[in-house]
Formats: sequence, C-alpha cells, structure tokens
Amino acid sequence: MALDPAFDVLDRRFYRYIIHNAHIDHLWTGGRWTEGPVYVPAGRYLLFSDIPNDRTLRYDELSGQTSVFEQPALNQNGHCLDRQGRVVSCEHRGRAVSRIGHDGSREVLADAFDGKRLNSPNDAVAKSDGSIWFTDPTYGIDSDYEGDQAVSELGGQSNVYRIDPDDGSITAVVTDMVRPNGLAFSPDESVLYVADTGISHVGKACPPVIRAYPLAPGGRSVSADSTVFATCDNGAFDGFRVGADGTVWASAADGVHCLVPSAQDEGGSTLVGKILLPEVVANVEFGGLKRNRLYICATTSLFAVYLNTRAA
Repeated sequence: MALDPAFDVLDRRFYRYIIHNAHIDHLWTGGRWTEGPVYVPAGRYLLFSDIPNDRTLRYDELSGQTSVFEQPALNQNGHCLDRQGRVVSCEHRGRAVSRIGHDGSREVLADAFDGKRLNSPNDAVAKSDGSIWFTDPTYGIDSDYEGDQAVSELGGQSNVYRIDPDDGSITAVVTDMVRPNGLAFSPDESVLYVADTGISHVGKACPPVIRAYPLAPGGRSVSADSTVFATCDNGAFDGFRVGADGTVWASAADGVHCLVPSAQDEGGSTLVGKILLPEVVANVEFGGLKRNRLYICATTSLFAVYLNTRAA
C-alpha cells in the first residue's frame, strides 16, 4: 500500500516511525490560530487553544466532536499537565501561568518576576520533580490580536523560567535567547530543548533554531553553554514534543519535522522526514490510549496521525 503523500521521507530512518496504512485525519477546522494542545488521559480528550478567538477547545476522542471548553479564556496559548494530572495554562491576556484544580478553580502559579509583570507566557512543560518550566516572549502584548497590547515591564523576553514545586519561587534558568517559544525535555530529562522564534521580529539575526541546554546536577537549572540541536528549513520551529526514543517532532511552516538526535558527543540532529500539511503548524501533542497518535494544531485546523512511536 502506498504511503499517504503527506509523509515526506528524507532519510530511511523515517520509515520506522510510519504506519504504512495510516493516514492524516482532518479532525476540525474553524480557528484563527490553533495552538497549545494537551492530552488529558483521564477523560480521553485533547484541549487546544484558538488564541485570537479567545477560547480553549476540547476534542473528544470517543465521539470525534470538538466543543468549546472555555471562553473567554484569557487568550491561553500553551498547556501541559502537572504531575497530578491538572491542566497548566499559559495565558497571554492574564500574563500568567495558571492551573485548573480538580475542582475547576483557577490558581495562578506565576505572574511576575523580580516584582515586574510577566510578558505573555507562551508554552510550558512539567518536569518529574513537579517543577513547571515556561517561556515568556511578548507575542501576547505586541498587539490586541492575541491578548492586550502593552509595554513589557521586564524590558526583555530572553528568559526561560522555572517554578519551584515546593515554595512557588520563580527562577530564570535560561537568559540568552531572543524569543524562547516551545520547549520540552529529553526522555531522561538531561537536556532542555527550547525553540527560538526571534526571526519573527529581528529577521535573519536570529536563525530559526531549537537549542539544547544540558541540565546541571540536581536538574534545577541548565549547566553548560547550549548547542544548536536543529535549524528549521521552512519557517520557524514553534511547539514540539519528544518521542520515547528521543526523536523530536517539531512544528514548522510546511508541517511537522521529525528530528533524530545525533550521537551524544556529536550534538545536533538529522531531519529524517516531514509530515506535510496545507497550513502552518504551531504545535503538536501525543495522545490516545497508547500515546501514539500525534495531534497537530495547524493555523485554522486540528489534524492527527497514528505513528509507530509514542510520547516520552
């Protein structure tokens, strides 16, 4: 059986991740800029953001229906689950990282650093120690389209932050990026990957890369200088997820890029294949009972495809 034409094989290693009779599912359309997917196993549903329309949507895996989960939603962007299965949200308009409790209440985890309001938290990831790491570029305050236009109180947006699970303190763990965006840990949590989308504002002065930051002993900060893990050949990397074998599945202008890490002493990665889509991709998430279905937020639509791999 012929492969779905959306699979663009650039290296034979990509074949190991493809199910040959699996096809791209177009699950829903009607957004302006879909983003921030997170899969909630307990309910078998996917939450994702439609940022300009100020709503969070819910795709039900059993019924195949998409409905409004929350509106208004403080122009939420990225989401993740904490270690107790609670949904953590990055709010553009709220300029905060918040959490929905099991009782449905909203709790603010972070809204300021050094006494100054955050810009517009963009994406977040939970670590096994219970900490939440998040990025904070200014996309949500650059205009009124995805939040409320405002001047940055921090005077910059180069940081990635960590929220301590014990005392709630906030630490800047990365300080050398232009506009940090999507982020994720390697399967063993020894490396933090962060995408830089500074090209949107400063052009070629900021190449569209994912950088790799080794973690320091104890895992509470990064240690050595970062290295370039991958450079995007079409648009810029935004959100991404890591597979169980360390493969990175990254959003790009032409679809989803599959990046296989090089040997540890070499660094970097190889682009082995792409999932080509007709819309610019913003973010992805592994879901399904076996966590082997890749959900894809692409501009106005939600797509999905089953893969021969699963979430880390």
